[in-house]
Amino acid sequence: MTLTQKAPAHPTAAAVLGQFRVIYGSVRQHFQYIEEHCGVSGSQLWLLDEIARAPGAGASELATRMSIHQTLCRDLLARLEAQGLIFCSHTKGEQGEDGFHLTEHAAQVLAAAPGPTEGVLPQALQGLPDDTLEGLHLGLAEVIAQLTVRAPASAKTPLADL
Repeated sequence: MTLTQKAPAHPTAAAVLGQFRVIYGSVRQHFQYIEEHCGVSGSQLWLLDEIARAPGAGASELATRMSIHQTLCRDLLARLEAQGLIFCSHTKGEQGEDGFHLTEHAAQVLAAAPGPTEGVLPQALQGLPDDTLEGLHLGLAEVIAQLTVRAPASAKTPLADL
């Protein structure tokens, strides 16, 4: 076999690739729908929902709740504040940070938003039994180990922002 020739795809590998495509396409479709109908990105909507769940939370707490980098969280907060969807209370919370709150407009955006606000993939993963999640975790770790190019920093980036 020459360098330009490839071995035929393993049928199961091709099927798994198709599954990744369905997952990726479903995630994209959900986030596109959110942007079209809410006027905010999927990440911004999720952040609005987290602020609604924990009014007065600071950037560190919100980043932890979303499992994202604090820098990205602060950027999202700044965009939401610029859009008039949140405001900063300037009262120091538990971690000595300013707390964030929704504006009335943000509450309306959230009320009209399609669910799930965190995205379809996190919701689907939360619905899986522990043993299935563990197997998926181990299997995906093997897939990642086979990648010739890896972007580990992406693990802390919301899917809507990839």
